[in-house]
Amino acid sequence: MSNVWGEHIKISIFGESHGGGIGVVIGGLPAGEDIDLALVEKEMQRRAPGRHEYDTPRKEADKVQILSGLLNHTTTGAPLCGLIMNTDVHSWDYENLHPRPGHADLTALIKYKGFNDPRGGGHFSGRLTAPLTFAGAVAKQILRRRGVGIGAHIQEIAGIHDGTFAGEERIDIAKLEKVSSLDFPVLDLKIVRAMEDAIKAAKEDDDSVGGVIECAACGLPAGLGEPFFSSMESQIASMMFSIPAVKGIEFGAGFQLANMRGSQANDPIAFENEQICTLTNHNGGINGGITNSMPILFRVCIKPTPSIGRPQSTTDLKTMEQTTIAIKGRHDPCIVPRAVPVVEAGMALCLLDAWCREGRR
Repeated sequence: MSNVWGEHIKISIFGESHGGGIGVVIGGLPAGEDIDLALVEKEMQRRAPGRHEYDTPRKEADKVQILSGLLNHTTTGAPLCGLIMNTDVHSWDYENLHPRPGHADLTALIKYKGFNDPRGGGHFSGRLTAPLTFAGAVAKQILRRRGVGIGAHIQEIAGIHDGTFAGEERIDIAKLEKVSSLDFPVLDLKIVRAMEDAIKAAKEDDDSVGGVIECAACGLPAGLGEPFFSSMESQIASMMFSIPAVKGIEFGAGFQLANMRGSQANDPIAFENEQICTLTNHNGGINGGITNSMPILFRVCIKPTPSIGRPQSTTDLKTMEQTTIAIKGRHDPCIVPRAVPVVEAGMALCLLDAWCREGRR
């Protein structure tokens, strides 16, 4: 199984949802970087379950044990390894389980010839986003020291829409960090109740809902990224699609560009405050795969949680007959709120990788 991402900053996540633990190894980090573990813990708690009444009942502290790469809270240059123990597993929920619609149960079974761990989704579980969040929390601190800020918010849940960063060509770090600090990260606090009610309604109906997360980064210099295969869009997209449940991504104005004329879609170039910039940001801060110094802006679509209590059609792989399944266990009726810090973490890793690839300090 190949499970390594990155060109300069290389990360590898390991473990399974109901195994002894999960973790990540991060290679290529610059030495001498101070890491505030309290801020890391704060990022981990943003993703951890139990912050809302509709979260999964699974209780995991998600405390990260640093095995290597950090001495006196400072990176040593050696690979940084973080381990998170699994402490609240109910593996009996997955005994004699037929393949669950929307999950990787069937594809994993076929690819690994039945030797995969199916408990809680095994290595394909959203549980593996915990070590990814840890890696991103480290990357965010390194970038923040260089004047780069990253933030994301819930733009949509169950058809209920929040505001957008689009149209704000001068997004600042303070705004990004403010929305990220919220318990329920949205720009318009008046829509929180409606979103939460939609999640609770789905839970009561043994169902689930999905949504959209919008993420932005500001303070980036122009010139990061490569054309074609190592473009910033390519790198960000590859990371985002590594997050379970992400099924779509768009940059800048995204699919709205299809309905614009070139005169509307192009971003006029100007010289302001002693630097070149653009007056709009329909291209999401990237041209030709390379950053243009404007904020990077993208959105990802998060599908509804596939584990639902409603009866669904599946196949009994022993008899090859059609049957139904009502999934038991502990699952979120909506993973969008907990996915926000994961998206930020993935973005941070992409930007730090591009930053270091350019040889910047």
